[in-house]
Amino acid sequence: MPPSIPLNAAQHDAVHAPPGPLLVLAGAGTGKTRVVIARIAKLVQRGASPSRILAVTFTNRAAREMLERATKASGKKSSRSNKPEISTIHSLCARILRRHAERAGYPPGFAIIDRGEQESVARKVLKEIKAPETSLQSGDLLFRISRWKTGAIRPGEAIEYAEDDRSHLAASGYRRYQDALKAAGAVDFDDLLCVVDELFTHDEEVRKAESGRFDHVLVDEYQDTSRTQERILTALARDHKSFCVVGDDDQSIYAWRGAEISHILEFPKRWPGAHVVRLEENYRSTPQIITAANLLIERNSRRHGKTLISKAPAGPPPVIVQAGDEEDEAKRVVGEIADRVRLQQVTPGETVILFRTGEQTRLFEQELRRRNIQYELVGSRSFFDRREVKDVMAFLRVLVDPDDDMAFLRIANVPPRGLSANAVKKMRGEASEAGLSIWKAFRAARDEQRLSPAATGGIDQMAEWVGREPPVTKAPSAVLAELIDTLGYQQFLAKEYEDPDERSARQDCVQELVNALSQAERGKVGKLPFGQLVREFLDDLVLDVQERERFKSDKPRGDVLRLMTLHAAKGLEFDAVWMVGMEEGYLPHKRAIDEGEIGIAEERRLAYVGVTRARQRITLSLCLSRSKWGKRKASKPSRFLYELTGQADKFVEAPPEPAPHERGRGKAARGKRTKRVSRR
Repeated sequence: MPPSIPLNAAQHDAVHAPPGPLLVLAGAGTGKTRVVIARIAKLVQRGASPSRILAVTFTNRAAREMLERATKASGKKSSRSNKPEISTIHSLCARILRRHAERAGYPPGFAIIDRGEQESVARKVLKEIKAPETSLQSGDLLFRISRWKTGAIRPGEAIEYAEDDRSHLAASGYRRYQDALKAAGAVDFDDLLCVVDELFTHDEEVRKAESGRFDHVLVDEYQDTSRTQERILTALARDHKSFCVVGDDDQSIYAWRGAEISHILEFPKRWPGAHVVRLEENYRSTPQIITAANLLIERNSRRHGKTLISKAPAGPPPVIVQAGDEEDEAKRVVGEIADRVRLQQVTPGETVILFRTGEQTRLFEQELRRRNIQYELVGSRSFFDRREVKDVMAFLRVLVDPDDDMAFLRIANVPPRGLSANAVKKMRGEASEAGLSIWKAFRAARDEQRLSPAATGGIDQMAEWVGREPPVTKAPSAVLAELIDTLGYQQFLAKEYEDPDERSARQDCVQELVNALSQAERGKVGKLPFGQLVREFLDDLVLDVQERERFKSDKPRGDVLRLMTLHAAKGLEFDAVWMVGMEEGYLPHKRAIDEGEIGIAEERRLAYVGVTRARQRITLSLCLSRSKWGKRKASKPSRFLYELTGQADKFVEAPPEPAPHERGRGKAARGKRTKRVSRR
């Protein structure tokens, strides 16, 4: 007999349900892992061979922990060959493909290539189809191919989903990319799923052989499955129908990477006769936190009905902090955390600051360092490590010092302006021989008419702003905002990054850097020379980056405060949670607002995930105003604040603001139109 695992009534129902289609709707903190482990143990107790039980989860760490706990819970000493098969779906599919590689047209020793090798193949493909560099780059192609593969769209079908010239180019590239991998006997990460899905679809013998290896299939985090994943799992469970899926539609927050909430919402329809169990007893959070979470998530109409009930002791109600602006918000939040740690009301390791987007970390990191509070940035790059931040800093450096060769080299052809890599390399050599800066070498070559027409045009464009110091009364932040607009840099980022989240995050970081310059110049415009203001700002930024690196290296492991995105926080829990930036445009994100009800619903689930990370305390902060492109603008409190406090009827929706790339078109963008590529 397996060791007894304490279960409540709903958990008992899920564990003891007879084999067959079973949907376990596991609300936040309701013990879903315990249920999966106990059900595996119960299946073994009923006579199932452990090796004929498959459990799929979504991280290797979760798989290892689940295997260890399931082995203990079964109460039997299992040999290595007679243990449940518990793994991620990618690991599972890699093993399946190794067994049937030749049936899929691959050698048994096929290679799984990494991102660098994918980039190399993609670049070769783009050259073969003669794709203009301004139309499609390797990263764009790989992003589109990955989305098609995640959605179970084959190379021959992709053209049907192409909506513009870039999509048609990508569809053509997709076929060639796939042919190149197959010719090399290689697969990428997505292919591990796609090739197995293809096998199961067209080779019934293989599907039956693989599904016949198991009598029971269990899947954790079912709300996060993509179309391809769901097809594979269904194919494995179709014959015996002992298919137990566990998840929470209210925590489905990964649509942007291919997860389809319809899989968990429509499970009872797809599997007739399915038994549905709702786990609603929450053992993590106080009643006050759970009440707020319920009020919030019940505003979503497309969901399985369930209401969490807290089994934890009572605690303080959620607190809403209104800050004057983003600097005040960082000071208030960090100051309150410092006070609570000092009073031993919380420990740093059980405290987290959650934010929606990456650019929000800058002021919090600075304030934490100012107060000498150790912290760890989890699941996100530091603001100052980002490519676009370094680009804009280089624009500023060249603006005030055209002889800054390192900065010039970074942005010589960013955005593209006809200064090819060969032209820059040649001028770099001439500059070194003549003892000139690269900018001066380019100017000399331009005056002597030794540059190509394209390079001449690029240098003439740069000459309009490089080294031309504006009047002392002109705010540097305003100049920078105008320069970014003139160069069309936001439009450049929009073309560089196909992933909407990635594109939006990078564009927001550009705006945040303008805001940082605006804050640094306060009270100094008109009193100090323009160049001095910019140099002081840049010096402070560089010193801040160095201080951050020193701070990181000195940081002890373990009991430190965490900063992380709401997406990265899923599956974690903390005694005290601070959710910051609770404003329209941040949470819900401006792009989601533009998408309408579907976008808002996913953002609401994201906010719900954030709230339910808290065990004892939740504090939600907002700014009454924020800097946008260096100008102070009033902020609107998030609709989610109204909802979780039971005042949803008081929220009045405002018309959405234009996206960053829809701001005024710059001179560079106005001066030429992107050439349309003919459809092939």
